[in-house]
Amino acid sequence: MTICKNNVNGQRRQMQLWMGALVIGVAVGIPAIGWIDEVMNFIASVYTRLFQLLAVPTIVLAVITTLASLGAQSDSGRIFRTTLKYTLLTTVSAAAVGLLLYILVAPGNLPEGINGASGLSALSEYSQLSYKEHFLSVVPNNVVRPFLEGNVLSLILIAFAVGMALAKMRRTEGTEMLIKGLQALQELLFQLIHWLIKTLPLGILAFAEQLAAQLSAGVAADSLGKYILIILGGNCIQFFIVLPLFLLSRGIHPLHTLSRMMPAVLMALFTKSSAATLPVTMETAEKRLGVSPKVARFVLPICTTINMNGCAAFILVTSLFVMQNGGIELTLPTMLLWLVLSVLSAIGNAGVPMGCFFLTLSLMTGIGAPIAIMGIILPVYTIIDMVETAENVWSDSCVAAMTDHDVRRQAPVSTR
Repeated sequence: MTICKNNVNGQRRQMQLWMGALVIGVAVGIPAIGWIDEVMNFIASVYTRLFQLLAVPTIVLAVITTLASLGAQSDSGRIFRTTLKYTLLTTVSAAAVGLLLYILVAPGNLPEGINGASGLSALSEYSQLSYKEHFLSVVPNNVVRPFLEGNVLSLILIAFAVGMALAKMRRTEGTEMLIKGLQALQELLFQLIHWLIKTLPLGILAFAEQLAAQLSAGVAADSLGKYILIILGGNCIQFFIVLPLFLLSRGIHPLHTLSRMMPAVLMALFTKSSAATLPVTMETAEKRLGVSPKVARFVLPICTTINMNGCAAFILVTSLFVMQNGGIELTLPTMLLWLVLSVLSAIGNAGVPMGCFFLTLSLMTGIGAPIAIMGIILPVYTIIDMVETAENVWSDSCVAAMTDHDVRRQAPVSTR
């Protein structure tokens, strides 16, 4: 109880610092004083470079270690395959809902001053590629080049292939050493990220000052308002419509399931952590919903790791919004490509501090997009994160319920 209270107090202080930095940055930026603008531009450039430094290892290690860890679950193949099936279906549907809302709502662009010359030039070059050239640029012909160039698409492809290979390989001493080495590197990376997050109020101050000096408040409010509407609206549609439809398709009553799992969903809403909620989710699923302990104790830890409905939607919508403001033409093939990338990135998101926000930031810095836009999203993200975490735990519960239902039908032998 003491640890939980300390965590809540720490999160409250963190948000107070972020909000304070945002307010001060806006106040300082409105007068548009020359020397202050130069200082803030320098600080913002430093933080952009630091994010770019951490972008490549964050994406690669997160995807590889997550997929590699699934290899140890092969002894319960049927349950795992069913879990993976429903995880992919619900995650893809969440991203698809976000994409559909993005097309329908069509948020406008922020003023051009926010984008920055470097982001525009990088995205301009990116958008001039034909689809054939773009596809060939994704397929790596050199192991080192994608890392040096920060080619995010190639890196995800490489990480996915390596992670799946490690998951399929026989667990020998060498394989275990390799996986543990990658996990140790990831822990080292997390420590660096933790230090960066500690100093993030300074970065928010600089980004907010830039935005206040460059933006017309009316245009920003309209565009960002539509963006937030898409994110929260997509989460609500997934929570109250799409996931209940999945349950109904398996003959499971959605209202009964939600009422039984409400303690876990509410805890997720307030803690903003699926991992912290996991013990409550498992206890609630077993004792209140009646899910088999064997299924609940196997499925829910996996889902906490890879079943990120809200994260997939956030990555997709935010990436499209940032790229659109960076000058890239969002054609339907481009949107569908990023839908796939958002799903893969969400699956590989486990354990990354600040979750999908930082991972989206890494993806955008990797392609040179104008990440200053995300500086004003960050203070609002705490609300988005609450809703997304509740949706993720609700989705975990649905996957566990559907998997338990299917396992009981396929094999009436004891699952307890």
